[in-house]
Amino acid sequence: MNRNFHCGIAALALATLLPLALHAKTAGPHPQQLTMTVNPASAGIPVPPDFLGLSFETADVLPKSDGTYPYFRASNSELIQLFHTLGIRSLRIGGNTSDRPSVAVPNTHDIDQLFAFARAADTKVIYTLRLRDSSPRKDAPVAKYLEEHYARDISCLVVGNEPDVYEKQYPRYRDDLHEYLAAILAPGVAPDAKICGPSTTPGHPDWSNNFVADFGPTGHVLWITQHSYPGGNSKKVTDPAAQRERILSPEFAEHYQKLADSFVPAVEAAHMQYRIEETNSFYNGGAKDVSNTFASSLWALKYLYWWAAHRSQGVNFHTGDFVAAGPVETICWYGIFHTLPSGGYEIRPIAYAMKAFDLTGHGTLVPVSGLTANTRVNAYAVVDHNSHALYLTLINSGHERATVTLNPQKKYVRAESMLLSAPNGNLAATTGVALGGSGISGSGQWNGQWSRQPLDHGHLRVMLQPETALLLKLPLSK
Repeated sequence: MNRNFHCGIAALALATLLPLALHAKTAGPHPQQLTMTVNPASAGIPVPPDFLGLSFETADVLPKSDGTYPYFRASNSELIQLFHTLGIRSLRIGGNTSDRPSVAVPNTHDIDQLFAFARAADTKVIYTLRLRDSSPRKDAPVAKYLEEHYARDISCLVVGNEPDVYEKQYPRYRDDLHEYLAAILAPGVAPDAKICGPSTTPGHPDWSNNFVADFGPTGHVLWITQHSYPGGNSKKVTDPAAQRERILSPEFAEHYQKLADSFVPAVEAAHMQYRIEETNSFYNGGAKDVSNTFASSLWALKYLYWWAAHRSQGVNFHTGDFVAAGPVETICWYGIFHTLPSGGYEIRPIAYAMKAFDLTGHGTLVPVSGLTANTRVNAYAVVDHNSHALYLTLINSGHERATVTLNPQKKYVRAESMLLSAPNGNLAATTGVALGGSGISGSGQWNGQWSRQPLDHGHLRVMLQPETALLLKLPLSK
């Protein structure tokens, strides 16, 4: 694990990030001074093109009582546009309803609607087959249909969602999975399918280590998949303001580090890869006035870069209007949108983190030194694979202003900026969020603009306001 990425700047063409001074809102005489340095020669970490993902309940694939499909149909132009706008390239179908006996298994017509949507949205699918109260005989025909009709649209198949909850002991799961895979990968069924797993709760990452040893050698495993809800149980949240501060604190990242330390070394030792297949801030549908606020946007942007820097192949945020929280269905406060009765969507603040990452996160990450672990300012940089332009993301989740001075190489002759902010810098805001001066409309449209940022003899100096994120683009000179 490379802990230098905890503070995360990446760049292939940035020489040095000069002193960064933090000023309180009422500036004091001795502002804190920080210096961050990037080594352009450092080996980078590529961000996979399908890194950004969403996760939905299997129940969302089924038609409503009137026969219409809630999300996944080729005619849902608003959600298709939203996927394109946010840069979503991975659609995971699973959640608790994938293993709930009271929820129907999607039939071939339901599956056809799902993949018509996925093709229109330009995204690949992680598809969960039922394990609980099912059988290899029941799953094999589903796998066969998926392989015969949609092999090119599928990243991998998963057998069971969070099996540690109901299988209880790993040996039982291992033995059951061997039987299921024998049926699924059999000649004439889906012999070339890729498998992901074990898709366990954050409380049992040790199952991932065992999965690596038992199923990695088969050659069928694409990713080790793990779930993560670092905030814990949303039902225990009694002070939303305190939790908004908590999810933005440097200490909150210790939860990610603990999870990563528990299973990533085994994955990397086996020369395999992993993905955070289902995640969000708090489980049980998220915490009202925390997961649906602007604080979640700044948190999610940092969270995406943290996992990218730790070589995750992607992050799928669980979403939808409702989620299956244990045995019951509950409002999804951490969702990226809320469906409006009149049509279209109300876009939640967390969606803006995905758009910001989509604008700045296509390229290669390189480590940086200088930021201390307890700072509330995070900085990340990426060199675009195609244009080689340098993209910087500066996140100030604290309550002090920051003056940032950059000294890029002389070939960067101009710079552009884009601000992610909430009205009046309010972390509790649930509406009014803007990126590049524009919100994301209910039909999925976004019209944000880059603004010209002056350079002074190659130096760039910006003021980073509290509770904001600033995106910077430095194109190569022609």
